[in-house]
Amino acid sequence: MPIRFVPRRLAILLPALTALSFALPQAQAAPDHNPLVAERWKTRPVVVVVPQRGDAMLERLRSTLRQTPAREAFIEREMVLYTVVAGEGQRNEKPMQARQTRALLAALKLDAAGPPTFVLVGKDGGIKMTEGADVDLNAVFAEIDRMPMRR
Repeated sequence: MPIRFVPRRLAILLPALTALSFALPQAQAAPDHNPLVAERWKTRPVVVVVPQRGDAMLERLRSTLRQTPAREAFIEREMVLYTVVAGEGQRNEKPMQARQTRALLAALKLDAAGPPTFVLVGKDGGIKMTEGADVDLNAVFAEIDRMPMRR
């Protein structure tokens, strides 16, 4: 049914409303897949990226976290563990979607095939520490304890 009479104010707004109605579904269809966004102000993500399974740094870290004092310190500091092993991401041992893994790597400017990398992200979403294969978890805990939100 064609519109024969459109008040002047509505006629001026009609093109803008039409454009907006097309833009909104597109904006909602492309959410931010970076999982770190959901962690902000809730947890302190630790991101460990290694190029292959069985990497010594990741195995050492997992072994340390199986020990009660380290595991309790990790939990007390509200930390979560993200791992990317050979391009496959996990959050606390649960698989992530490929697009989330890609977004995580992009946000931290890391390469899944690069050298082993350990990144501590603060509750504010900023990178607080970046280490290589020789990362010391006790030094990470000490760094967190110096943060203003921890005091």
